[in-house]
Parts: sequence; structure tokens; C-alpha cells
Amino acid sequence: MADHVDLVLEQWHAQRPDLDVSPMAVVGRLTRLSRLVDGELQRTFAGHGLDRASFDVLATLRRSAPPHRLTPTGLMRASMVTSGAVTQRLDRLEARGLVTRTPSERDGRGVVVGLTGEGLALVDRVLPDHLATEERLLGGLTGEERAALAGALATVLESLGDTRD
Repeated sequence: MADHVDLVLEQWHAQRPDLDVSPMAVVGRLTRLSRLVDGELQRTFAGHGLDRASFDVLATLRRSAPPHRLTPTGLMRASMVTSGAVTQRLDRLEARGLVTRTPSERDGRGVVVGLTGEGLALVDRVLPDHLATEERLLGGLTGEERAALAGALATVLESLGDTRD
């Protein structure tokens, strides 16, 4: 079965047969897939009054050991959100009563971010829906195909310097 990327590759091959456009087969599909996945995940999060970055902040706190607290720097390193976005998200999440910022016991100038009871309950409600969405998105793949794809993507990310911090 041909997809849009196949059409693009055929067109480039016809117009520039001197170039190897095979990288577009992967990058083009990753780009299209990213857009589709982002849209589906955004719908899931919106159903709970969140966006992706806010969910990521809450989920990062939730998966940290109890009492589910991190410094803003630790939160940024452990999440998939940029430092500027972390500050904005924390402001919004704090205003909604989902997180608190308290002075650090170790450093009087620093703060520690923690989940409130309401924040913990929300992330625990969202996570099953989030996983169900991801399961649906990957429904066309077998377990072996998922493992192979995850491994290949991890290899590409590592080759680009995206390593575990």
C-alpha cells in the first residue's frame, strides 16, 4: 500500500534522479507520524483540561519517587519540556492548584515543585486514557514490530546526541 511519502519520493526521483532521496522515506514518515500522534494526544489531554506540556510536567512529577517533588531544573531535565515552557507551565499548574512551589530546604534561594493531591489525582486519571490512545495509535504493529521500531528510533536518537541524562 502506497502512502503520501511514496508519492513524494516518486516525484523527486522523476525530477532529480541524480539524488538519493531515500532519507525522505524515513524522515518524511516520522514528520507525518509526529503530526498525527501529536493531534491524537492533544485530544486526549484536552479531554482532561490539559495540554501535552502540562501533562508532561505532571507526569514527570508523578513518576518521581514520593513525595513527587523536584526542583525546576530537575523537572526540566526529566521532562520533555524546555526551561521556558517549564516556568510557564508551572505558573498555570500552580494557579489551577495542581502543583505547589515551596522554598528549598537545601537552598534558600531555590524552590521545589510538588504535586498537590488534586494534581496527583488528575495525572492518575489521565494516564490510562493516554496509554489507551498510544495503544490505539500502535494497534497496527505487532509486539515484535513495536520493539524493533522502538530500538531503531532509540539508535537514531542516540546517534544525534539525545542520551539519558
